[in-house]
Amino acid sequence: MSDTILVIDDELDMLENCSRILKNLGCECITASNSEEAIKIARERLPDVVITDLKMPGKNGVELLKEIKGENPDSIVILFTAFATIESAVDAVKSGAFDYLQKPFTADQLRITVERALTQKRLTEENKNLKEQLYEHFKFDNIIGQSQKVKDVLDMVRRVSKTESNILLLGESGTGKELVARCIHANSERAGMPFVPVDCASLPENLLESELFGHEKGSFTGAHASRQGMFETANGGTLFLDEIGELTPNLQAKLLRVLQERQLRRVGGRNLIDIDIRIISATNKNLEGAIKEKEFRDDLFFRLNVISITLPPLRERVDDIPLLCNFFIKNFAIGNKKEIKGISTDAIGRLKKYNWPGNVRELQNVIERGVSLSDGGYITANDLPDNIKAQGHIPPLIPAQADFVKGEQGLSFKDAKKEWLSSFEKDYLIELLNKNSNNITKAAEKAGIPRMTIYRMMKKYNLKVD
Repeated sequence: MSDTILVIDDELDMLENCSRILKNLGCECITASNSEEAIKIARERLPDVVITDLKMPGKNGVELLKEIKGENPDSIVILFTAFATIESAVDAVKSGAFDYLQKPFTADQLRITVERALTQKRLTEENKNLKEQLYEHFKFDNIIGQSQKVKDVLDMVRRVSKTESNILLLGESGTGKELVARCIHANSERAGMPFVPVDCASLPENLLESELFGHEKGSFTGAHASRQGMFETANGGTLFLDEIGELTPNLQAKLLRVLQERQLRRVGGRNLIDIDIRIISATNKNLEGAIKEKEFRDDLFFRLNVISITLPPLRERVDDIPLLCNFFIKNFAIGNKKEIKGISTDAIGRLKKYNWPGNVRELQNVIERGVSLSDGGYITANDLPDNIKAQGHIPPLIPAQADFVKGEQGLSFKDAKKEWLSSFEKDYLIELLNKNSNNITKAAEKAGIPRMTIYRMMKKYNLKVD
């Protein structure tokens, strides 16, 4: 589709000349000779660019500009006039004009100005689309889980996203602290500005200081040019300080000053630089314990910990494992170009019994492995790592191969039930003893039955323990 340009002027010759020039650019040109006609066209056609004369009967160009942009703030308006002054140019720009042309102007001047305006229009639309994609990717329902602990985290995230308060995210490694930080940023008033993550544990002190605050040329060996740090890069947006508990005392003091003064000084620099950022920090350490041990400053902790959110470990939300598995399977199946429909109940049972020291990140790696190894339509227990496969699983109540069904006609219901109960009882007893290291007292307590019942069952099935 060609770009639409609305030209407004009370001189018909000017309208004809502009129309001819713009049509040669491949644009659709609409003209209007008065403000009432122009406003009607602007509402109906939503032109990409509006070009209007400054001096006209009725509403002048600035009044038209304000009315058009009041209804459509993304409108790009260019003003031109034969009575150009510095004051009128400044007034036009302050009112929101994209550019200002003085009559008479050449065809090239008009063409260049319109091309710049259309480029700006496309950049604005692309930026808007990127923001929408960012919001879609990090909207609240992309934090997977239906357990109460996850719902509590989501409720807190919704409440704090629109605030400007600094946030401290607590939780073990792999619980998704950066995902939550990005979600908070994407749903905040700063969403259109940068989100800059910094891993405070990955760099030695001198390099991390330069990474955070920037440096001036010649401030240290290898500083061949001045460079802005992450604080300046994140200006206007959000700075995410991961593993904040790993900062050295020296960097803690410098960070505290930046947070207090909202100004920083680059390494080797003298000038103070104003910054406007929101800090979201994260740690898997007990910072209150570190304060008692004099390893972390209490005044910095209070600055960072205006609002704290604790992310639960995966072992405390095992009911979310099937949801997480399906989410990861869908993503990895597309990447590996494989048809994977889901994961078996046996595999899910083993996953739920595992302790998950690496939390969601570890589960993600396990599912990626399962998708890569699976030969069928489902991930099975055989596709899991040995340490998870070894968790074992109590046989299902209805075995896939019923050993007690014998002969072509099978057993009677009464005999089949008796053999099935016997099979289940034996399998349950073996699993129970294995889980309790053959300790009969513990096994009885776990099963909620007397010890003598365990002994009778062992005798019945000829089972012995060391």
